[in-house]
Amino acid sequence: MSSGLMNLLRACWHPSSDRYVHAGSDVVGRQDGLLWYKDTGQHLGGEFSMAVVQANNLLEDQSQIESGLLSSSESGPYGTFIGIYDGHGGPETSRFINDHLFSHLKRFTSEQQVMSTDVIRKAFQATEDGFVSLVTKQWPMKPQIAAVGSCCLVGVICGGSLYIANLGDSRAVLGRLVKATGEVLALQLSTEHNACIESIRQELHAMHPDDSQIVVLKHNVWRVKGLIQVSRSIGDVYLKRAEFNREPLYAKFRLREPIKRPILSSEPSISVHPLLPHDQFIIFASDGLWEHLSNQEAVDIVQNHPRSGSARRLVKAALLEAAKKREMRYSDLKKIDRGVRRHFHDDITVIVVFLDSNLISKASSNKGGPSLSIRGGGVSLPPNSLAPCTTPTEHSAA
Repeated sequence: MSSGLMNLLRACWHPSSDRYVHAGSDVVGRQDGLLWYKDTGQHLGGEFSMAVVQANNLLEDQSQIESGLLSSSESGPYGTFIGIYDGHGGPETSRFINDHLFSHLKRFTSEQQVMSTDVIRKAFQATEDGFVSLVTKQWPMKPQIAAVGSCCLVGVICGGSLYIANLGDSRAVLGRLVKATGEVLALQLSTEHNACIESIRQELHAMHPDDSQIVVLKHNVWRVKGLIQVSRSIGDVYLKRAEFNREPLYAKFRLREPIKRPILSSEPSISVHPLLPHDQFIIFASDGLWEHLSNQEAVDIVQNHPRSGSARRLVKAALLEAAKKREMRYSDLKKIDRGVRRHFHDDITVIVVFLDSNLISKASSNKGGPSLSIRGGGVSLPPNSLAPCTTPTEHSAA
């Protein structure tokens, strides 16, 4: 492969910038077919591992880890930010979040001079508002962008606390050591918003008491308005604003009755968890991983192997399960190209963040620590470009 092509591919995986510092030997990450991975790196509170495997024709998962200063002001605070953005209907929304959410968070943190749930909520809302503005601007030329959305899972480690914010069905799982037994138990930290969960269906019915079709069982899967599995997202403005649920949007996305109130929400579920000395690591992953692995299975895989390569190991375990379900060999699954691969599994993104309690206690004032900024890989288009909207037959969960 020519050096020019290699440079182009690297640009697709990571934006190049002087402020990007990469730890370990795999400086910009490595690629193996549709798999991109960075086996090991260092954040302010410990180590991390990161991996992405593509299944869609255009990679719809995006992700990032940022460690260092968490505000626009040099006075702090310091910490680590983790983001998993699982797009659906196309890559535009997840890329938009990847380009804007963290900068919004830094701006609001600078204004309040502290990390808080309010800062995170405002950053989510500013990102949603920005994408709605983009849809408004592009609507005359590219109306199908109104039917593109993304789940959004964020973790912030700051001041000895872990903040978790989530829209959709990505998931954050903590591995916590039980000293009495030596076991590491899986604790799910994120709240999911998928219509397959009965409480979410009840929530939707309570919010839309006049709409008996707010949730429909279609092809044996519960979907909001028969279209989408998640009830909260960034984007999907065709289910939030009446002006975008009309021609020239494709007929399969247009509702028969006018939208009286937003059907989907962009309000994240946010929780705060004090980090304890026996908290070992957190697995952040898009729904593609959790389709094939349980919380405890994922935690066991991380706990029972070396830290380096943890994320890649989880991705491989999920792919092995996907191949097993289709009664095929893993080696044969790896030969299937993107696009066709989506029939076997979704895009999968995993970030494993290991926790060092001594480093975490120092991180809030660790002004001398290295800054880190890495975006999860992709083999389709550079993160800042907007690809043509795909036109799936129906929206799946993000």
